[in-house]
Amino acid sequence: MAKATLTISSKNYSSWSLRGWLLCEMSGLAVTESRVSIDDPDTRAELLLLSPSFLVPALTDRGVKSWGTWAIAEYLAETYPDAGLFPKDPAARAHCRSVSGEMHSGFPNLRSALPMNLRARHRGFKVWVGAQPDIDRILAIWRECLSSYGGPFLFGKAPTVADAMYAPVCMRFHTYDVKLDGEAAGYCRTIMDWAPMKAWFAEAQREPDELDELDVEF
Repeated sequence: MAKATLTISSKNYSSWSLRGWLLCEMSGLAVTESRVSIDDPDTRAELLLLSPSFLVPALTDRGVKSWGTWAIAEYLAETYPDAGLFPKDPAARAHCRSVSGEMHSGFPNLRSALPMNLRARHRGFKVWVGAQPDIDRILAIWRECLSSYGGPFLFGKAPTVADAMYAPVCMRFHTYDVKLDGEAAGYCRTIMDWAPMKAWFAEAQREPDELDELDVEF
């Protein structure tokens, strides 16, 4: 049987590609990466938040193609149930789906005010006031999950779909120097020290492609 293929775009700029890749890593599915150039107009539109249609990441496995992070998450959870992408407890599983779905479809002001750019570092960055409610809501979600399930990940000792969904937010908070309290700061450290995140971050640093519109000085 052919090896699974994950189509992604930029490792430096694409939060959705990161989420899809993390889900594959968590499921134990070995994938061959297929890259879509950021020079492609549709890909640039997605990265610049000008298009509501996200066709990357896309996963092809066992003859089945899934595109979009949420579809990939559900496919992997069903096909590789032993990976534990969702909590076993029904109440925790519903909670995980809820907060993951909130990240998947929400927080537009955060996305536009703090665009994904792993190579950048903006110390003392002033967050646009319109994005602050998104940040506050995300921190509230983290605090509730960490308090309810004991950490260090959002739903306990092992990462779930929720951590894949919120991992790029930790990267954004790092890039734009967002000030965090103890629990949130600890969670971000957990995510930044997570081996798959370190691997992705290292490859993003070596990525030659640039998207000038996201490399401006804020």
